[in-house]
Amino acid sequence: MASEEYLRRTAITRLSVTPSQKDRIEETLDEWRQGANIATEIGWRHTETRKRKLQSLAYDSIRENTALGSQHSILACFQAAQALSGTLDQNERMATRSKPTFTAPTIPYDKNSMTVFDDGTVSLSTTDGRIRPELVLPESTDGYQYAYLDNDEWSLTESRLTARDDGYFLHLGFRKRKPKLADQSAECRTVLGVDLGIENLAVTSTATFESGRKLSHERRQFERVRRELQRAGTESAHRTLCERNRREERYTRAYLHQVSNAVVEDAIATSCTHIAFENLTHIRDSMPGGRTFHQWAHRRLVDYVRYKATEHGIDVVFVDPEYTSRKCHECGHTSERNRPERDHFSCEECGTTAHADYNAAKNIGWRHVRHGLQNSGRTGDGQLALKSGTVKPNDGFVPYSAQESEVESTDKPHSSTESVS
Repeated sequence: MASEEYLRRTAITRLSVTPSQKDRIEETLDEWRQGANIATEIGWRHTETRKRKLQSLAYDSIRENTALGSQHSILACFQAAQALSGTLDQNERMATRSKPTFTAPTIPYDKNSMTVFDDGTVSLSTTDGRIRPELVLPESTDGYQYAYLDNDEWSLTESRLTARDDGYFLHLGFRKRKPKLADQSAECRTVLGVDLGIENLAVTSTATFESGRKLSHERRQFERVRRELQRAGTESAHRTLCERNRREERYTRAYLHQVSNAVVEDAIATSCTHIAFENLTHIRDSMPGGRTFHQWAHRRLVDYVRYKATEHGIDVVFVDPEYTSRKCHECGHTSERNRPERDHFSCEECGTTAHADYNAAKNIGWRHVRHGLQNSGRTGDGQLALKSGTVKPNDGFVPYSAQESEVESTDKPHSSTESVS
């Protein structure tokens, strides 16, 4: 089955190892690096980057000169071939870059060299037989690892053991078949519009507000400490700076995952088939140079939303961002005067008021609904997801249920004068 037909995810888990198991892991890591470098040297000498061909050339040498077992010897050949493919030109005998070298304390595992058991232990091949350490999993079943370990739709695939922070971590690889994405016809689509910003990192057409204030505050704190450490200029300050940079990256990644989860959960809860963003070129061009971090954060956030939404068959799409912040989502009137303040939208034509980012999120969603109708040439049944229901171009507002609480004042039958057919 082609690789592109699968979704792939990684679940990172710490290993609980005994002193004896630690010694066997360390020996295996050392032997693995030696074996991979042997395969690299042979592949470099023969200008060979094909996995199976390099295996036939290097396998015997790895077995003779290392304590690696059969499967890890094969994997060493495969890893070397992958590393060489970026440095050797098959059409020439000359290397375009320097020969790669394996130095990192990491080793791959596959289904032939690793088995995960239901009791929370894992069997790993080493140079001295197999060991069976425990996986350090979260006590609560809310831990994200359980979404893959306890789900039959996900199957274990290529994984990696890494030594870091005085411990050992398994990067467990999982895959499952990609679900079919939402039907692209206008008749079936329910769209969640999402506006990205700085004060509010993400605002949806269902009135979910994900603040960016905490992320911006932490970013300023990191920058302040970074400047102080750079001024110090000592070796100790440099080590601290590297650790702070890693901590900032982990914090930012976790924060963006939290926001992306909220957006996808919002789409699932409102049965959306599509999540619509402004196109990413606009995100880059609409911010001054000093907001480079937020440009990066928005792109990373969209990437997270896209791969998480795909798991649920929800398609992520992009629309033209023109006038989404100045246009009234109710009557379609567009004017700079509609946005007298950064956070406030007030249509000078029909009097509709709303939070400016919320208004923009609705416009973004509406733009994709209309785009589908125009493409199909049909009247269709595309709709926009709102806080308390959905709204359709022709049929107006429909609440989610009869028990729905008071409908928001701006969730009402759409009265746009624009053509949507």
